Amino acid sequence: MTAISSKSCSTSLNPLWGFIAGFLATLIFHQVAVALLWQMGIAPGPPFQTAPRPPFGIPVVLSLAFWGGVWGIFFATIDRYFPRHLGYWLTTLIWGAILPSLIALLVVVPLKGGAVGAGWNPAIWLYALIVNGAWGLGTGLVLKGLRRLSPGR
Repeated sequence: MTAISSKSCSTSLNPLWGFIAGFLATLIFHQVAVALLWQMGIAPGPPFQTAPRPPFGIPVVLSLAFWGGVWGIFFATIDRYFPRHLGYWLTTLIWGAILPSLIALLVVVPLKGGAVGAGWNPAIWLYALIVNGAWGLGTGLVLKGLRRLSPGR
C-alpha cells in the first residue's frame, strides 16, 4: 500500500471543494443577492425558483447551483494565483462578476434563443455583474473554509 502525502490529498480534493463551494455559493450568496435585488424591484425574477427547467425538468435553482459548482471547479484551479489578503477578496468579487456574466450573456443567452448580450440592456448586465460577483465572493469564502477542513492543509 502506498502512502498518500497530505499535500496530494488536499490537491486531489481541490476540484471537489471547488464544486461544493460554487454550488453552495449559488444557493447562499447568489440567491441572497437575487432576493435583495428582487425586494428592490430590480431582479427579473424571484430567488430560489423551483419551476422545472427543460429539457430535464430540474428546478431552476438546482440547475443554477450545478453550473455554479462547475464554475467553482474552474475557480478552485486558478484562485491560488489571486493576490493575498484583501486583494484575494476583491479578485473573487471581480472575477465572479465578470467571467460568468460574460459567458452567460454572450454565449448561454444566445444558445437559448435570446439576443447576444441580452440585447445589451444595461439593467440586465448590472444585475448579472452583481449576482455573479456575490457568487464569486461566496465561492472564495466557502472554498477557504473547505480547504481548512482538508487533511494536511
